[in-house]
Amino acid sequence: MNSTPLRESSGPEQDRARMRHVMNDLILHLHPPRVNARALRFSYTFGLGGAAVLLLLVQVITGALLMFAYRPTPAEAYLSIVTLETQVWFGQLIRNLHHWSANLLLVVVVLHLLRVFYTAAFRGSRRLNWELGLGMLGLTMAANFTGYLLPWDQLSYWAVTVGTSLLSYIPLIGEGIRRLLLGGPEVGAATLSNFYTLHVMALPLGFLIVGMYHLWRVRKDKFSTPRRVDEPAAPPLQMVTTLPHLVSREVVFALLLLALLLAWATGMDAPLLQAADPNHPPDPARAAWYFAGVQELLFHFHPTFGAFVIPALVIGALIALPYLRDDQDCTGIWFRSQRGRGLVLVSLLLGAGAAVGLVWFSRRGDPFDQLAFLPEFIRNGLLPVGAALLVLWAYRGVLRRFSISPGEVRMALFTLLWAVFLVLTVVGALLRGPGMMLMVPGAASP
Repeated sequence: MNSTPLRESSGPEQDRARMRHVMNDLILHLHPPRVNARALRFSYTFGLGGAAVLLLLVQVITGALLMFAYRPTPAEAYLSIVTLETQVWFGQLIRNLHHWSANLLLVVVVLHLLRVFYTAAFRGSRRLNWELGLGMLGLTMAANFTGYLLPWDQLSYWAVTVGTSLLSYIPLIGEGIRRLLLGGPEVGAATLSNFYTLHVMALPLGFLIVGMYHLWRVRKDKFSTPRRVDEPAAPPLQMVTTLPHLVSREVVFALLLLALLLAWATGMDAPLLQAADPNHPPDPARAAWYFAGVQELLFHFHPTFGAFVIPALVIGALIALPYLRDDQDCTGIWFRSQRGRGLVLVSLLLGAGAAVGLVWFSRRGDPFDQLAFLPEFIRNGLLPVGAALLVLWAYRGVLRRFSISPGEVRMALFTLLWAVFLVLTVVGALLRGPGMMLMVPGAASP
């Protein structure tokens, strides 16, 4: 960017001019000088990318403040949190902001990926940025998980115990990874030290590297442009300057989001139970809510399949998604077509219904109990997973018979699986009672 150099002088006007030049250069390093006005529509992006960046900044600032009071040892961790909340000015508010912004960041990153998926903004030159987005999602989950243990209360201790136990179901290397992460056979002082180091050093470095490259790729690949179903692939450009058209929107949205976050953090305290007690697990002992869906899978599938095979298949499909053949040029169109909107709704209902049916009928016993002579790995692993894949293949075949395009078929399958996982997450996080029995809302007994 060419600019007229400032003359060597001093005074309020010159200082303000220098500051404007510095801010302009900073903004134009993050954004292109001009953007398509159509890409600024809030109904297209919902400000999710900017919200993720803002929440990450909130995490960094509040996390740095918390480090002044926190002591990462089992003997002092819980007491330091109690002291922070009761004796440090605004300590409770700072912890609330850090806790809720971390949870909201995970939700926002997932919604951002969904927005990119459902507007087909992951194809062509944006393939790499889709993979970077998946990496950011993984880093966000890891940051939430490592930070979850730091209060060292009953909730965090047993949630991490349950969460890390899922690693042991990974064939061959799972138990080794779990012990390396925990620093021993169970959650203890070494685990807290490992998680603290990962949370405040390794993962922030990962965010810095991947996040900056992700933002640079957004600028290089340019914003995807929203368009209606009946519009051409390259609608007329309506270019406007980043300053003030984009930046003014970002500032207003950032202030609104910060106000809402501050209001929520003021009225809703971050959870804190009694100090961690390894000898008295709570009932039920749940994983963190973002792993509740995976934990719920263990009730319906062999642990190796529920904790490893099924998640690995889904992650592999997401990584491969941008490289699969697609005969539709629909980047920027919500749900690809008018027909695609109906497909998403139908798939959402089918997936939710299938998940509810799976959970409800599992109360009556395992449908493969009649095959008790088979090894459990086959009876509760290969057979039910094979049956689920067969159902997905049949659903794909039905859609293809109606001349649905490959891209729309994949969108329908993704939506169905997403609905299943969402229902399982809600069930695992909210509807499992003592003994991990299914509790009907409002009922006194399972």
